[in-house]
Amino acid sequence: MYALNMPSNDGVKESGPSLAGAGSVLHLIRNGEAVTRAELSRRTGLARSTVAQRVDALLAHQLVYEAGGSASTGGRPPTVLAFNDGAGVVLVADLGATHSRLAVSDLAATPLAEVAADIDIGEGPEHVLGWVEEQFSALLEEAGKSSADVRGIGLGVPGPVQFSTGQAVNPPIMPGWDGFSIPNWFAGSYDAPVFVDNDVNIMALGEHWTHWRDTDHLLFVKVGTGIGCGIVADRAIHRGAQGAAGDIGHIRVGGHDDVICRCGNTGCLESVAGGRALARRLSEIGLDASNSRDVVRLARSGDPRAVRMVREAGRSLGEVLAASVNFFNPAVIVIGGDLGELYEQLLAGVREVTFMRSLPLATRDLRSVPSKLGDRAGIVGAAIMVIEDILAPAAVDRVLQGGVAA
Repeated sequence: MYALNMPSNDGVKESGPSLAGAGSVLHLIRNGEAVTRAELSRRTGLARSTVAQRVDALLAHQLVYEAGGSASTGGRPPTVLAFNDGAGVVLVADLGATHSRLAVSDLAATPLAEVAADIDIGEGPEHVLGWVEEQFSALLEEAGKSSADVRGIGLGVPGPVQFSTGQAVNPPIMPGWDGFSIPNWFAGSYDAPVFVDNDVNIMALGEHWTHWRDTDHLLFVKVGTGIGCGIVADRAIHRGAQGAAGDIGHIRVGGHDDVICRCGNTGCLESVAGGRALARRLSEIGLDASNSRDVVRLARSGDPRAVRMVREAGRSLGEVLAASVNFFNPAVIVIGGDLGELYEQLLAGVREVTFMRSLPLATRDLRSVPSKLGDRAGIVGAAIMVIEDILAPAAVDRVLQGGVAA
């Protein structure tokens, strides 16, 4: 799985048949490391007859197809095998505090149909997940697919998640979700595995997989209604012992002990620099602002009070990121979320403090960049989270055990 075991550049080692079932053969084909039967035999060390058996199983399950012949060095050109990214779909949802995006994606993580809409996560799991199911049904119809085509479901939610169970754990802004089994909600509608993670983790996964796959250490910071951080360590999502890693929104910022956070503590970064906090302060001085997108609108229009608050928010964020840079030493920091759209204004404050308070060695080659995927990072990451699990070699072998010999 990408989020747990990024495959090595060597692909499948030539260590004998025990390490090269049909799933390992599919892995080589998907990655373009071996795309003919002869190449597969050389890479795996398997006899050609055994490779043919593996390939026949993948062909029977429509996971690969014969794409034609490759250049010949003499004689009949060998047949090229290609991964069939249309062999099923995955349903994905990136659920934010107030704004969500959902999609039906193929097995290459390409959205076939998607929708974005406002919904308050605080309305509870039954209301929100019921709405998600309705959206999934509509998107499947739009994409010309059915529930039988669904191979997996991936969701991101704005709170700490116990990844192994798919349950939110004491989420500060998600009343009613604590301990609620999100996978069980979908069990009656789809015969497919369900994966749930923190929304910032799936955004980090999507951004890293799409644009920074060769970067070992990366931080993805979402600055929206709240603030969170997805951590990529050694090219894998780092969740921590209980799934709470990266919750920088509740790190204390100095000089703000009078600000009470929704978690019950005072001076939390989110309560000082999050979009909800900025909107509230702008509203208190008479501006029309009720959420993070209103803050973006006002700052883009050139309102000096909004611009000043965003830069101050950047300085508070920089204070926390400076500690994170010293501790984790990332190569890249990606800024996303609604306020991430105000990249220049926000980054001015972030850089001012981060580079002043971090060690020179840690910042010497550090890059700070805006998200390239924008608010689509979550659905891409959720799709990758699912696909890399269901197409892991062991998972593919389990699926094929009951069918054509693998």
